[in-house]
Parts: sequence; C-alpha cells; structure tokens
Amino acid sequence: MTGDVVASPPETEPLVRGLGPPVLTPPVPAAGSERRLSGAIVLGVPVLLVVVTFLFWYQTWFGRRLSESELREYLEDTSVPHKTQHALTQAVAEILRHDPAVERVYPQIVALAGNKEAGLRSMAAWVMGQDNKSQEFHTALLKLVEDSEPAVRWNAALGLARFGDGAGEPQLRLMLRPYDFRAPQAGTISFEVKDSDSVRSGSVVARIKTQAADVLDIRSPLAGVVERRVAGGGAVVATGDLLAVISPDEQQIREALQALSLVGKPEDLEDVERFTRATNGMSDRVRQQALQTAAAIRGRNQKFKVKS
Repeated sequence: MTGDVVASPPETEPLVRGLGPPVLTPPVPAAGSERRLSGAIVLGVPVLLVVVTFLFWYQTWFGRRLSESELREYLEDTSVPHKTQHALTQAVAEILRHDPAVERVYPQIVALAGNKEAGLRSMAAWVMGQDNKSQEFHTALLKLVEDSEPAVRWNAALGLARFGDGAGEPQLRLMLRPYDFRAPQAGTISFEVKDSDSVRSGSVVARIKTQAADVLDIRSPLAGVVERRVAGGGAVVATGDLLAVISPDEQQIREALQALSLVGKPEDLEDVERFTRATNGMSDRVRQQALQTAAAIRGRNQKFKVKS
C-alpha cells in the first residue's frame, strides 16, 4: 500500500493558532561525549544496515505467511508483481493442505487469469491446476489453454490434465519438442546467447531493432538449451522468420510426460518414446517416466478398443 498523501493546509486557516510544541534547546555536550557519540554512530550504522536488510528479506521472502488482509491485497493489487507471486505461492500451500478457507480468494485468482502480464497469467494457471475439484478453475483453464503466450498455454494444459481433461493434450506434446523462436516483427537481429548456451524461462534470447529504431526483447518462454541459431547476428529478418531453436529442460519434459500419462493419446507415442531411449543430458528419471507414460497411453487405448 502506498503512503498516505498529506494535504497542504487550506489558505483559509485562522491567522491565530494554538501554541505549538515547545522548542527544545539541545544540551551542550560534556567533555569527551562527542567522541562517544561518534563511536555510537559508527557502531549503529552497520546495525541499521543489518536491520534494513533483514526487513527487506523478510518482506520479500515467500516463506513468510501473509495475513488474510495481505493475501487479499496482494492478489488484488498487481503493481508489485513479487507480492502477487508471494500471495499465489501461499494460496498453493493452502490448497495442498486442503484448507477450505483458501476458496475465499478463488475469484481473485481467476481474475488474474485475465491479467495483461503473461507471467501472472501463467502463475495463475499453475495455481488453478492444484485444485482439480474447482469448476471455476476448470473453466478458466479452458480459456488459458488458448492464450497467446506459450508458457501460459503450457501451464494451463498441465492443470487441465489434473482434471482429467485432454483439452490441452496438443500443448503437452509441443512441450516435449524443441521450441522455434520466430521474429515477432521485422528488423535487425542481435543475439544474447550462443549455440549450446543454457537459458532460463523469461531470459532475453535476442533483440530486434525495428525500422522505427525501437528495440524489442525476445524472451524465452521455457528453460532449456540453445540447439542452434538460425539467423546470424546483424541479419535483417522479416516477421515470422525462424531465429533460433531451444530444447526444453528436463523438468518441463518430465511434467509434460506425467500429464500425458493421464490424458495422452496414441498420436503422442512418437514424441513420448523418443525419451525411452538414452538421451544426451537427460537423467534415467526421464526415461523411466517416458516408459510409464507410453504404457499408460497404450493401456487406455487397449481398454477403449475392448469397450468399443
């Protein structure tokens, strides 16, 4: 909450006022007291710095439990994103504890699904996927799986899978594949990464300088590794041109595989089974998950054939 604005006194105030507070005359320091005062200031400064640092950390630490008023305020006011993220993280913790009181903020979480910031929409989708009994969450996720941002669509698809809803199945399949970065606008490209570099979700991969001399940051919607840059630095690119290809990291692959074990279809098997074999950089956990997912998909398909 921002500080209150103190209004200036009106011009029509009476000319005669009551007596103000007494003016305090500072005492004359005794001999040697200046030296002691200087030492106290020197000692006080680092203590003050420690206190300020602690207070900043405490206010930004996601482990700090928010009061009900703070939870509502941070979900409502998104002007400080990390506070809203803190509130969403606490909401997930309450959902996982099966605390029914958390439902009081469900309407605010659903409202965040329509926020202009893709990061908040993506996190809202993640939260809503944690309660697969909420119809309002289910309805909101069905809209988010059509979002313009890949990260939002992917989190929505993961959430829908927990509802047993396969509406996001095509997105889950895409999560297993390398991601193609394409130019959103025409201009001159400059890269911030090299081939084989690791990238984080949200990090800048490249920049495009448009004809209007605007600089557009192109951020990665996923964490992974740069397979290759297609365009060269300094090249002029057109809208839609392929710029680079990034392979997803292990966490994204495992999450997509787990979701496909619930809603995957036979047409997903080709993508799933690529991870049943030894793959560079992938742990055996990924291979085991891929084997389980393939078996689950085949099992469901077999049951469907028997029933039909």
